[in-house]
Amino acid sequence: MDRNIRTVDDVMKLLDGLFAPEADRWTADGAGWWNGFYSDRSKGVPFFVAKPDESLVSYVDRGLVAPGRALDLGCGPGRNALHLASLGFEVDAVDLSEEALAWAEQRAEEAGADVRFHHGDAFELAATVLSGPYDLICDSGCFHHLPPHRRISYLQLLDRVLAPGGHLALTCFASGRMGSELPDADFYRTSGLEGGLAYTEESLRWIFSDLTEVELRRMRDEAPDSPCFGEPFLWTALFRRDETAFGAPH
Repeated sequence: MDRNIRTVDDVMKLLDGLFAPEADRWTADGAGWWNGFYSDRSKGVPFFVAKPDESLVSYVDRGLVAPGRALDLGCGPGRNALHLASLGFEVDAVDLSEEALAWAEQRAEEAGADVRFHHGDAFELAATVLSGPYDLICDSGCFHHLPPHRRISYLQLLDRVLAPGGHLALTCFASGRMGSELPDADFYRTSGLEGGLAYTEESLRWIFSDLTEVELRRMRDEAPDSPCFGEPFLWTALFRRDETAFGAPH
């Protein structure tokens, strides 16, 4: 009988393996699903539009976030990464999907935007090319596709690469509007994530309790002719890391 667990990483990979292949959308093995998703650019997917999140625009407009180094997690076709670059941010953007990155790179070229795009698993890349520190980490739709145990990896990534005084700008499914509200344990029994996890305000505050909440609200519903993206089934949150915080050793 094999005994394969010796480290925390071994446990994480074992838990990853409990999910069906089509549900494995957060690691490199899930790239095939996302490539298929992004292959038809004409689909009426709300976030296929070339518009930044209204919340991200608002944070900068109100002076809550200032230009610096930024990391866009799960950048997709690059709409937020390109907006940040246009404001003077030095942007790294990462995604599992080659199709999404090809689209993002095309948009960047057309806009004359300087963005460094990276293909792969952000958790693995955080130890190398995404070493930070970043003044802003932007996540519009990545976090709610993680299985419960990978929240640990997510928090470790923040601890490693988010600068003291830096911000996390998060957009994710809101409970009661979009996504699954099953208890964490049930996802391991069903071997799937049901399209993504929904979160309450309380759960987000608890998960990110090591950070300071700046703002947490429902995303505004933006009209089709708005220059911004906004859907009310999403939470938008801005958290700040303590100025005196020290990251995990590199």
